[in-house]
Amino acid sequence: MASLSPLLKQATPVVVDHGEGVYLYDTNGRRNLDFTAGIGVTGTGHCHPKVVAAAQEQVGKLIHGQYTTVMHQPMLELTERLSEVLPSGLDSIFYANSGSEAVEAALRLARQATGRPNIITFQGGFHGRTVAAASMTTSGAKFRAGISPVMSGVHVAPFPYAYHYGWDAETTTDFALRELDYLFATQTPPADTAAFLVEPILGEAGYIPTSERFLAGLRERADKYGMLLIFDEIQTGYGRTGKFWGHEHFAGKPDIITIAKGLASGFPLSAIAANSEVMGKAYPGTQGGTYGGNAVACAAALATLDVIAEEGLVENAAARGKQLLDGVKKLAEQYPQIGDVRGFGLLLACEFVDAEDKPDAATAATVQQAAADNGLLTLNCCPYGNGVRMLPALVVTEEQIEEGLELFGQTLAKVLGK
Repeated sequence: MASLSPLLKQATPVVVDHGEGVYLYDTNGRRNLDFTAGIGVTGTGHCHPKVVAAAQEQVGKLIHGQYTTVMHQPMLELTERLSEVLPSGLDSIFYANSGSEAVEAALRLARQATGRPNIITFQGGFHGRTVAAASMTTSGAKFRAGISPVMSGVHVAPFPYAYHYGWDAETTTDFALRELDYLFATQTPPADTAAFLVEPILGEAGYIPTSERFLAGLRERADKYGMLLIFDEIQTGYGRTGKFWGHEHFAGKPDIITIAKGLASGFPLSAIAANSEVMGKAYPGTQGGTYGGNAVACAAALATLDVIAEEGLVENAAARGKQLLDGVKKLAEQYPQIGDVRGFGLLLACEFVDAEDKPDAATAATVQQAAADNGLLTLNCCPYGNGVRMLPALVVTEEQIEEGLELFGQTLAKVLGK
């Protein structure tokens, strides 16, 4: 009898029967408040009626039209609609299936467009689990463990993670930019460097924001040296941060962005977007894939854009995110074990520390599991595993945020003893 790989580690014990909005109902009939949204995928909630209807209709017309063989209407319509929300100047799109594929497509494009071999990523970034994407991932050693040698040409610079360094934001930004220039001097000269790849807000590492001055520094150096600036918006895009794209909080300007997760409300679909000039410098025939731009996924993605606009989900993410952040910060005042709380829109993380202010992964794991037992689904995060993160669907209501805060408060009281 076959079974799932034992290497898969489940974050919660829930076996789902069905989902609705921000709730998952398990096979025992219990309702769970889902503050994971499939790791940021189900932005419109579980089984939004408009998304379900679009997918059902498309299944009856065309399930798979391989898009280097034939074109299909949902993909062409989606490409046109994306032009309404993409950052200015990004007018050429390639579709794939997963975030890792999008990241690798962006890497391939940057190397071919510049004729340069190297890429600079930033400490704590998560970009995927395939070999090239994992080679650019530093949010945890587990993603590269046991697969060395990883891809060459990757150089890692510090990210302005003020809480980790124990400095203020300005000092940390100065340090990160100074070390970036030192990297040019010691490891990868600009003439060999194709691009920067950065998350505007680190995801897996615990929702750590960059700063406007840091992104401006990357933009300045990219322009000066003829490099490209790639924003990994896989987790931060599509309204999750309270703006449509995470980089909009910091006035950033990308040459390429990677998109996935919230793009199609749970159907596997990802993309990269660049301007036509950059895209045109890549080698013909180097983009493709059997399932990329799937017709049903594209139909769901069109419905997702409709729901985001019609229901004001970007604005809702900003308002509900502030409510969630304020609520968790208020809870944290009662518990010195919570060393830091941070968030942008519906991305929130808190780090747990011990009596010596060192990362406390055991407590974070206990809190996350106890929350699941209490009916609140969250995830762990941070390089040391000492974080708990929440990322509910963008459709979450004021009442549901209050419900989540109540459940989280009960969990903290149970685990931490107040």
